[in-house]
Amino acid sequence: MTHNFFTLDIKTNSKNGMVMLCGFVYVFLIFSSFSALAQSKEKEWMLGPFERDQDARPILGKNSESEFKDPITHQNTHWESMATFNPAAIVKDGSVHVLYRAEEKLGEKEIGGHRSRIGMAISEDGVTYTKQPVPVFYPDEDHQKQNEWPGGTEDPRIVETEDGTYVLTYTQWNREVPRLAVATSKDLVHWEKHGPVFQKYEQGVYLNRETKSGAIVTELKNDKLVAAKINGLYWMYYGVPHIWLASSTNLKDWAPVETYEGKLAPVLSPRPGYFDSWLVEAGPPPLLTEKGIVVLYNAGNSQNIGVKELGNRIYTGGQALFDPNEPWKLLDRTDAPFIKPELPFEKSGQYKEGTTFLEGLVLFNGTWYLYYGTADSMVGVVTAKQ
Repeated sequence: MTHNFFTLDIKTNSKNGMVMLCGFVYVFLIFSSFSALAQSKEKEWMLGPFERDQDARPILGKNSESEFKDPITHQNTHWESMATFNPAAIVKDGSVHVLYRAEEKLGEKEIGGHRSRIGMAISEDGVTYTKQPVPVFYPDEDHQKQNEWPGGTEDPRIVETEDGTYVLTYTQWNREVPRLAVATSKDLVHWEKHGPVFQKYEQGVYLNRETKSGAIVTELKNDKLVAAKINGLYWMYYGVPHIWLASSTNLKDWAPVETYEGKLAPVLSPRPGYFDSWLVEAGPPPLLTEKGIVVLYNAGNSQNIGVKELGNRIYTGGQALFDPNEPWKLLDRTDAPFIKPELPFEKSGQYKEGTTFLEGLVLFNGTWYLYYGTADSMVGVVTAKQ
């Protein structure tokens, strides 16, 4: 991956599994001149403040040499040769497991034209991440092939249930319609796909409508983020350019919240005059707190009606607070982004306008770890003390 700032390739040493940064990585030395760039808490109910390390750098990047035999083409593919970004995260067996979107480079196609699978990297300390050699979730010769091929499986979010089941929401991309789908696992390696989340609702009325970005509400139990029930139901914020809401009894089949007219009811929308003037999109799994449901969301800016200093199409992060008993009721939201692209690796790559695209949140050893995709190219992390 060559661009204005540096060339980065992350490889795994076959002898010891350690992740190595190769290429012109000397540019990272300049990052030490940055402060931790802490953001003050704008609102008392917010999570954070989150901070970057003094020598902030991506924790995961592409690898043009890793290979995977694709079960559909039966050919060896360089499955993360284009980019690694938009990560989910979960704590399992005392380690952080980061499930990231890995793109296989297919010629010179633009964004959306490559092929995505989901890889996994594991960290015992939150600092060093060891990639698994092959993807853990991908299109296959199965009942979801028509929804996932040839574009792939994208942009995961993950939660755990009280019985230890892992629930993955992700985007199926067949290059025709993006569909929000769900899969479950007991070990993060072997998965059962359940298909599009709205396929059973009202005879599939939303099946062919674009859906993505499903973030299931969680609560903190024994330092773990566990899928929460409110009024006997699970809840999920999803979608773009508005954020909508859905409920479920089983975490597999979902019903969207609608108006009395049977139309989708947005619960969070873009705002002219603010950093989220272009679009809003659900981020990592929201957290049910004493103050309400804290939703971290991704925000796109439209410079002419938004914040001029941010420019067009820049993705930043906002937070919103919803009623703990009525998840559709917005109580408060931030007026400024709590995280935004500031460092070179956050403003380069496939999406040069810059992104800090939030998708993964865990509590690990008393610290919040917030994982994000950088410019559709790499994975970064910021932290906050609990």
